[in-house]
Amino acid sequence: MEYKGLIVFDMDGVLLDVSKSYRDTVRQTARLFFKGAGSWKNLPDPLFPLTDLARVKQSGGLNNDWDLTFLVISLLFTLVKGPADIKEPDPWIRHHKVIGNCDVTGLSEFLNATENPVSSLLKQKGKQKHEFITGLFTGDVGSGNIIKQIFQEIYLGKEMFEATYGIPSRIYHETGYINRERLLVEKSILERLSKDHILAIATGRPKAEADYPLDFFGLRKFFKIVYTLDDCIKQEKKIYEHKKKRVSLSKPDPYMLDAVAKIHKHNVSRFYYVGDMPDDMVAASRSKTGFAGIGILLSASDKDTLKKDLLQAGADYIVEDFDELTNIDELVKSPI
Repeated sequence: MEYKGLIVFDMDGVLLDVSKSYRDTVRQTARLFFKGAGSWKNLPDPLFPLTDLARVKQSGGLNNDWDLTFLVISLLFTLVKGPADIKEPDPWIRHHKVIGNCDVTGLSEFLNATENPVSSLLKQKGKQKHEFITGLFTGDVGSGNIIKQIFQEIYLGKEMFEATYGIPSRIYHETGYINRERLLVEKSILERLSKDHILAIATGRPKAEADYPLDFFGLRKFFKIVYTLDDCIKQEKKIYEHKKKRVSLSKPDPYMLDAVAKIHKHNVSRFYYVGDMPDDMVAASRSKTGFAGIGILLSASDKDTLKKDLLQAGADYIVEDFDELTNIDELVKSPI
């Protein structure tokens, strides 16, 4: 069978609506991080609008939503009064002592009075790296990365978190936000596309978190290959072992795209990457294979701003929804 092209999809914001899962997990992780501080109960819930968070994520240079959460907490911490840090080897005790001696009154007032507080702080202060916050974003779940652990507990929920990491949840003990995700694409469209093209996925999700919705929604049969964060980490370790060089192969690095293309290079002549973030478009433009970057606006709260950001990042084409992708080969023949 002769295929017209290889279409690689991002998952979050493209195949799946993650506004109530990953994105809301960012907000709740930030809020729970400050639990125990003076006036904590006065913090708004949620802390800020998702449209505000989207602006921060679209700023680029964030490999995943853990990095996004770290940046958000770092920015919010600039408005917190209290000790900068306390010398304590145990990260959980360190977190408890520092936050317990902080006051978030000023932060609460700012969040309640500002329309887009986090993106405003980003514009004012740039991408912050505070020693205390950075110290709690080091290592992995179970080995000191408190920010990532809180995030994973909320996103996965108690049962899945403990099954995944083999340790008890410490902060969140309810149903995981992963169950809030919904499909953005109709299966009939994926079926149509898969008849004439090879479909694949390149996502920054860990493998387990990519597998779950693929199986839950019955999508796996449409995709020939799925590349995830696990594949990036595996290759990063190989590079370090051979060259003693530490690199990041997560987007906007084009590693996943070129790796998928290499597998299918004899079956296709055209290569497309469908994403909803500027970093997706950067990855496509940097690929050695020559991927066309297709920005999709389906899940955007501010479509005009996202379209501008995607084009600035190098998008070759912009589509509103999946219906336009059913004629993808005709689409790429037309000027943007």
